[in-house]
Amino acid sequence: MTFSELSKLVRLSNLTIVFATQMLIWFCLIRPLPQLTEGTLFLDWPNALLLSLSTVLIAAGGYIINDYFDVKIDAINRPEKSLIGKDINPKFAILLHNFCNVAGLIIAAILAYQLKSIVAFSIPFISTILLWFYSTHFKRQYISGNVVVALLTAMSIGIFIPYEPLSQQYLSHPFLYNSNQETVVNPVWILFVYCFFAFSLTWIREIIKDLEDFKGDAEDGCVTMPIKIGLRKTIRFIKLLTIVSVILLALAAGYLMSHHWRILGIYIIVALIIPIGYLFIKIGQSMTQTHFARYSKYLKVLMLLGISTLILFYFLQFYCS
Repeated sequence: MTFSELSKLVRLSNLTIVFATQMLIWFCLIRPLPQLTEGTLFLDWPNALLLSLSTVLIAAGGYIINDYFDVKIDAINRPEKSLIGKDINPKFAILLHNFCNVAGLIIAAILAYQLKSIVAFSIPFISTILLWFYSTHFKRQYISGNVVVALLTAMSIGIFIPYEPLSQQYLSHPFLYNSNQETVVNPVWILFVYCFFAFSLTWIREIIKDLEDFKGDAEDGCVTMPIKIGLRKTIRFIKLLTIVSVILLALAAGYLMSHHWRILGIYIIVALIIPIGYLFIKIGQSMTQTHFARYSKYLKVLMLLGISTLILFYFLQFYCS
């Protein structure tokens, strides 16, 4: 087994995005918390790195076990990308999956023990269980598989709240509040906004991937949304989700612009609302596997654009206020 094959098995590019996203959230939202309130940060950079490493290891284990149970489906949908059983021994894949899970949970447990918080540890523990059952059951069921992946994506962002006690002080604060005669955006509410953004776009992307994998899923007996209700109705459901996302993002942008945060509001409109609107128009016009694959990649880029707003928020909050 080569490094290239191993990196494909654990989706190294996706893991890099997860790691970079978490570290960006830490740098822009968590690290500055002592500037806004009194207290000592638990998630200093070594602990933040450990928390992100735990997340990456558990995610890697999830990718491995998903491929392990998807050998038959992948042989139909993407035979050129199928690795387990061809280039990678199935027993080795299971051993690597177990190692990633155990290592990730041990790191999470050490951090949670320092905090004396069972709630904190429950997030990675539940994530590990969900990833297993997603691969064995949920992904073959109507709606539940998509929702589980969307929930796990949101949890990878929200995990900072139980692991950083300072952030919990902001749970009772409004979205915007006054601090030293300045209007400040609540960083925890920003985190919640990103959780919603990650959940909704991941849900849409997972449904599009089901459209892309329609043939292989049907042969394996899966009951995904396209198989259950048909392609046209699935497209309509995706459009409904995009409408809900656009409305909520528009409300957030309008609220920010009316409270002296025009630049951030305009960025949300240009980088998120307009591109999501474009997806609403385009999806369904061409219903081939190639087009669905394109829409899936488009959404991944869109999610990266959304995360990039953190950099703008950071500079507006701490350097331009």
